[in-house]
Amino acid sequence: MRLSSAQMFNQGLTGILQKQSATSKVLEQLSTGKKVNTAGDDPVAALGIDNLNQRNAVVAQYMKNIDYATNHLQQTESQLGQADTLISSMKDLMLQGANGSLTSAERQTIADDLRQSLDQLLSIANTKDESGNYLFAGNKTGTLPFEFDTSGNIVYQGDSGVRTAIVASGVQLNTNVAGDMAFMKGLNAMGDYSANYLTTQQGSFRVESAQIVGAPSVSAYQINFLDDGAGGINVEVTDTAIPANVILAAAPFDPTATISFDGVDLKITGTPEIGDSFTLDQTSEVSIFDTFSKAISLFENGGEVQTPAGQSQLAQLLNNVTSGVKQISQQQGLAGISLKTLEKYTDKHTDEKLINTSALSKLEDVDYATAVTELEKQQLALNAISSVFSKVGSVSLFDYI
Repeated sequence: MRLSSAQMFNQGLTGILQKQSATSKVLEQLSTGKKVNTAGDDPVAALGIDNLNQRNAVVAQYMKNIDYATNHLQQTESQLGQADTLISSMKDLMLQGANGSLTSAERQTIADDLRQSLDQLLSIANTKDESGNYLFAGNKTGTLPFEFDTSGNIVYQGDSGVRTAIVASGVQLNTNVAGDMAFMKGLNAMGDYSANYLTTQQGSFRVESAQIVGAPSVSAYQINFLDDGAGGINVEVTDTAIPANVILAAAPFDPTATISFDGVDLKITGTPEIGDSFTLDQTSEVSIFDTFSKAISLFENGGEVQTPAGQSQLAQLLNNVTSGVKQISQQQGLAGISLKTLEKYTDKHTDEKLINTSALSKLEDVDYATAVTELEKQQLALNAISSVFSKVGSVSLFDYI
């Protein structure tokens, strides 16, 4: 076997380049702190590192979504809590106003207090979040959700949209409460109808419940209490047309029995007088704003609250306030449940990120002690091969001729 000078030179040069490359690789690991800087360093480890980095990126996005949802729901829960407290104090004012010893001026003062509180409640309902969006506007976050219309009634301008955030794989949570669900859609305490009591009412009675049990043919009724000709009272039900059409012919009135007519069950408590009447309008949901507006009007109209009709109306309004508080509390509770769920997913993602980061460190982080030892070994080998190369490279056959 013959070895030429060129062959020895190339072999020596190749060895030097290999050791320089190995030394450079160790230096790069020491400078970056990573033992896998390219896929070529360790293809299997590089694949694992890429998968873990992608997973951490997904978890980071989930955490951002959770932070946004948490901030939004915390503000929602807080504002609904303030509304609940405010409404409770307004209900106390209404009960205070029912005191028969109050003068008209004192009732007007209560009405003024209720109006100020109603304005405060409206301000809560129109709260903005940290981004300047309306908290209770549904998906119409740039639209003022509650305002007075031309008739002086508070109307809802938002929608029923519920926004969601993805907080985990396949998991979405609601991040808002629509204003209509919180303030406008309290269940009617009476059932499916509201009673309109007439100022001519003489008897002391009120509607306990009015519920749909069938298929009513009209949406409004008038209930009349008539003389049965023998010292007793008959009850008659008609529609509200002119002239009226009889829905339920006059029959003896029994305050302990349910009055059933046209797919409606009606219960009345108290003692009506002959000639009394009232109407029923189909209303399954009530607005807390409308309830307080009616209460304010009732207290502003002098001694109307002390009349039999006023007492009956006040009882209905107080029941609807209770229903409104229940509706707000329910929505506040849903926000609280979502917040607890977010806490669980926060803990889950934190643990997952910790596990991923630990695994990632094992795959890519350099062991400095091992790397320094390897660097010294490669430098020693490089110095040795360089020394040999310099000596062999200077040898020539002509020196021996």
